[in-house]
Amino acid sequence: MTDLEFSAFLVSRVCHDLVGPLGAVVNGLEVLEDERDAAMRADALKIVTSSAAQALARLQFMRLAFGAAGSAGAELPLGEVGTLIAGLMSVGRVTLEFDPPPVHWPKDWAKLLMNATLIGVDCLPRGGVVRIEANGFGQAPGFKVTATGTGARISEDVERALKGEICEHDARGVQPVLTFRLAKGVNAGLTITPREGAVELVAG
Repeated sequence: MTDLEFSAFLVSRVCHDLVGPLGAVVNGLEVLEDERDAAMRADALKIVTSSAAQALARLQFMRLAFGAAGSAGAELPLGEVGTLIAGLMSVGRVTLEFDPPPVHWPKDWAKLLMNATLIGVDCLPRGGVVRIEANGFGQAPGFKVTATGTGARISEDVERALKGEICEHDARGVQPVLTFRLAKGVNAGLTITPREGAVELVAG
């Protein structure tokens, strides 16, 4: 995959993740414009409000997880990272368990944690729990993401991408490639291990 293809796929992934909630906002606004029934208008307003909040949460998450996220060498508070992850997962069938320690991590480590968590969520097609354990004060950055739930699994393509192996990619499959590049950039030694009813991602 060339850098140009990588960039194009990543942009497509961002657009793909925003189309759903933004489309729901537009549909809700159309109902508000045409509907006169008070109950219908109230339901439409709820849809607009929740969908707009979901789109904002995804934008805030992806801006940091996929974007430049500040100047070179910047450090980010892990509590802020945890807030962004929680916002992304506030809608859906996956519950987050994460009590971030009050530390600052280099931005690429923070981005790696966010992307590893996103992979953990994708390993739970029927929902479940994603638990994050992160190193605290006085320790080098490191984490373990455990995705637990019925049918928890890691696809062969994602597993190969996380090992840096060449395989076919699309807009959705580019995110594991980004995760591999981030892990390689910080020498994280990222590993992914399928277990009974769970998948673990460990770095550091």
